[in-house]
Amino acid sequence: MEVKDANSALLSNYETLKYISKTPCRHQSPEIVREFLTAMKSHKLTKAEKLQLLNHRPMTAVEIQLIVEESEERLTEEQIEALLHTVTSILPAGPEAEQKQNTSDVAMDEEEPA
Repeated sequence: MEVKDANSALLSNYETLKYISKTPCRHQSPEIVREFLTAMKSHKLTKAEKLQLLNHRPMTAVEIQLIVEESEERLTEEQIEALLHTVTSILPAGPEAEQKQNTSDVAMDEEEPA
């Protein structure tokens, strides 16, 4: 990747905090980050890929494929599922995602015939 214009936009700390407060990483703590990085040692990923997983908290295989370069050649489906399990089990989703999950679980329960 080549940087075309390093100074095309400047961000203030306020704008950065505002953006971060809308992402899943706002619920992370140093302990969670340490646990995540320890769990990621078994996955053969670059430091940059691990950082992107930590920052973005992917929840689908497609998101993993967008983050991990050449994932089709480097990872099997089982490895992708294991990676997703590691990400979703360690990194907090945040109250909105948990509430959305609970709402969809209730909706699925209501759809099932008795």
